[in-house]
Amino acid sequence: MNISLEAGEEILSIYNQLNVGLEYKLDGSPLTMADQRSNTIIISQLKKYFPSIPIISEENKSIAFELRQNWDRFFLIDPLDGTKEFLRKNGEFTVNIAYLENGIPLRGVVFAPCLNRMYCGSPEHGFQIFELNQFREFEEHQLNESEENTRSFRIVASRSHNNEKTEAFISQMRQEYGDVEIVSMGSSLKICLVAEGKAEVYPRLGPTMEWDTAAAHAILNYANCEIINFETQLPLVYNKVDLINPHFLVKRKS
Repeated sequence: MNISLEAGEEILSIYNQLNVGLEYKLDGSPLTMADQRSNTIIISQLKKYFPSIPIISEENKSIAFELRQNWDRFFLIDPLDGTKEFLRKNGEFTVNIAYLENGIPLRGVVFAPCLNRMYCGSPEHGFQIFELNQFREFEEHQLNESEENTRSFRIVASRSHNNEKTEAFISQMRQEYGDVEIVSMGSSLKICLVAEGKAEVYPRLGPTMEWDTAAAHAILNYANCEIINFETQLPLVYNKVDLINPHFLVKRKS
C-alpha cells in the first residue's frame, strides 16, 4: 500500500503542472514524467524490500522471455495505467502493482490518486477498498449492495477504446437483459467497478498488456469475480512470450 501511495503522490505532483514532460513511445502511445518517476519509485522500493523477486514493468518490458520463462514468482506493475486519462485531466488513472506465483495473480493493489481510493486483494484479507482521508491515512470502505436487485444491468465501457465488437456485445446484452446501462471509465478502474459490484460485466475486445490487468485480476480473485479469455472462457494467464492479453471479459461469478 505504501509503495503505491508514494508513487501516486509523485504522479499528482506532476499532474498539477502545466508541463508533464510528454513524449511518445515507438508504438505511438504517450509517456510522461509521471510514468517514469512512478516507475522509478515502485521498482526501487520493491527491490529494497523484496530483492530476490524479479519485476516486469510497462516501462521495463524488454526482459527476454528466455530469462523470465523460469520465474516462479514476480511482480508485474503498471506505474501509471491510463496515461491518456492523466493527460485529459479527468482523474481516472491508477497505479497498479501485482504479485504473481506460477503465473497466477495472488496479490494486487490498484490505487487511484485523484479519487483517493485504493483497491486491494490478498489471501490474508480478501477484497478490500480503502478511502484516503484528509490526514493521508486509509480507512476501509464498506460496500453498499442495497441497490443490487433494483438497478439495470450495467456494462463498463472504456473512455478511450471502443470498437464494433464491443458495440455488438452490448447489443447482445440488451437483447438478453433489456434495460442496459453503460458506465464509462478509464484505466483498470473499469475492472475494479465489477469487483466492487457497481457493474456486472466489462468486455475488452481490443489489445491490452498483462500489466494492464494483473493487479485488478488479483483483486477480482477475492471478490467473487473473474476475468476470462473471451474466446476460450479460461482465466487469463501471465508471463507469456509477448505479454499481450487476449480479448477478455470481466464478470461476476454466477
